[in-house]
Amino acid sequence: MHCEKCETKKMCTLDKKGEVFILTLTGPGEHRLNPTLLDAIQSALNTVRAAATSSSVALITTAHGKFFSNGYDLDWAGSDKARGELMTSKLRAVVADFISLPLPTIAAVTGHASAAGFILARCHDYVLMRKDRGFVYMSEMDIALVIPAWFHALIKNKVGSAAARRDLMLRADKMTAAVAVEKGIVDSAVNGAEETVEAAVRLGAELVRRKWKGHVYAQIRVDLMSEVLAEIRNHDSTRSRL
Repeated sequence: MHCEKCETKKMCTLDKKGEVFILTLTGPGEHRLNPTLLDAIQSALNTVRAAATSSSVALITTAHGKFFSNGYDLDWAGSDKARGELMTSKLRAVVADFISLPLPTIAAVTGHASAAGFILARCHDYVLMRKDRGFVYMSEMDIALVIPAWFHALIKNKVGSAAARRDLMLRADKMTAAVAVEKGIVDSAVNGAEETVEAAVRLGAELVRRKWKGHVYAQIRVDLMSEVLAEIRNHDSTRSRL
């Protein structure tokens, strides 16, 4: 099964293995988050959401190549504030969609996940990361960008240790899977790209077997992440008044 919009834009594919959907950011590039890619991801999420109305499913997000995602497409945005706001608003919408999905979500991070790319990974319920290659990295300190409040809210929600959050955001440490697991930033480390995706598929199948009610799962997650959603809404509301 494939997501038509993903395929036509040649930026992602949506496949299904048993009851587990696999959303793959395709190609060897950096998978920079621009409106075209974010629209394709949102289209895939709509397909998965519709499937969840009739059966128990799970979703894995992964990527080809060296990068899971290297963050926002800053070259596309350039110095154009309207482009920058369009790009960031679309990521907020995608993350809000992930939070409200009525099914378990797993990021299989097989390459570098940086800045907004890390946020895309960490908004999933579980993050499995390739051990032998890649790092997670909040690069904003190194490139002199202020981290938005909703990023802070998401990382605070997902990363329990204040020291780990400091190292991630105030030191801009590039963390391998082993370090990220030790600091509680990702859930597990797996050798190899294919093995990481396979481990995610096994986890997804295990969660599907629990046959949880999707609307209950979604509501509990929304409540758990209410502060993140509030910051997203606050950002959107503030922008709409400008």
